[in-house]
Amino acid sequence: MKLKVSSAAALAMFATAAHAQSSVTLYGALDTGLLYQSTSAATFSPHSSNQGHVYELKDGGIYNSFWGMKGSEDLGGGYRVNFKLQGAFYMTNGKFGLSDTPNAPAFTQFATLGVSGPFGSFDAGRQIIPVTYALAETDVRGAQYFGSILTAWLTMNQAAGWPGTNTNGPIGAFYDSNALVYNSPKFYGASLALEYAPGGVAGQFQGGTRESAVLKYSNYGLNLAAAYYNGHDTNPFPPTYPAAPATPATGVDNNRFYYFGAMYTIDGFSVSASYGLGKNPANTSAPNFEMASAGLGYQFSPFLKVTSGYYYVKDRNNGANHSSEFAVGAEYSLSRRTRAYAQVGYVANKGTMNQTLIYGTPVAPGMSTTAAMIGIRHSF
Repeated sequence: MKLKVSSAAALAMFATAAHAQSSVTLYGALDTGLLYQSTSAATFSPHSSNQGHVYELKDGGIYNSFWGMKGSEDLGGGYRVNFKLQGAFYMTNGKFGLSDTPNAPAFTQFATLGVSGPFGSFDAGRQIIPVTYALAETDVRGAQYFGSILTAWLTMNQAAGWPGTNTNGPIGAFYDSNALVYNSPKFYGASLALEYAPGGVAGQFQGGTRESAVLKYSNYGLNLAAAYYNGHDTNPFPPTYPAAPATPATGVDNNRFYYFGAMYTIDGFSVSASYGLGKNPANTSAPNFEMASAGLGYQFSPFLKVTSGYYYVKDRNNGANHSSEFAVGAEYSLSRRTRAYAQVGYVANKGTMNQTLIYGTPVAPGMSTTAAMIGIRHSF
């Protein structure tokens, strides 16, 4: 009898230990608020007409709403196998997907499997790419959906003819499918991220391929980032997609993006600055844009933070097309997982420029626009 009890206890302990080596977490965030914008447009085309002011319940004042699951298994010796599945959805109607995808897959942001260890980490699948993190970590406003380095970068794509129906824009990228990403461990604050995404196009080795590299330094309150992105056959869908067929992938090198950014934080104050350049190396008369930013923020208390940013975008092929945007926002933490926010922004678009104030809501090209939003974000 004692032997049976002892055996049962040993099995229970072994099962508990085995269970502790693996974990699965369900997580997500809900973000919604009221948005007012003084101009609007039907599409992101630089030639859309002004449809007047808009007042709406808007999803994603800080970032989009999403849900996901992630997990890992301990292989021993500091090595782990990791997976992550994450998809965006709209709080306003419950619809899955992103506003810049032609369909609504369940996992629009992450669908990765990888391994991590003393060497760093390696992940394969659809994911937010290293360049995106470089933008966020060197912008006082954190590449938020309202008035940030993200909306400035999106403007470069819109002005370059991005139809807004895919995540593979003509300048840089936010997400990449089929991506292989390596992140090195930090060495005295420095780290390296490398990405390669094969296109999988029959007969075209470079058809649809993408590659990027990001060098970062983070220490003593200072964040520095230098990023390079290169893509083949980007912006593959015409404005009438999915009614019209996709453009064939032939391997043309038509997407190049350089970015340099810095942010420094001391005693609650944060200041940032950046410069980016995006162009089509296969055609010198095609899109060629530059952007510059500056930001200032202050953490008044553990609960209250105020950030501001200035974002400038210019068409280097036509100096009449340029835009200047200013945004300021306040966030107040109601609890560890819930924060309320209020944001206001102004953009002066010249020529055919249409720099947006918030992701997913077009403004009238060539016109000045004001927007304001109040909302709440809850993480779980």
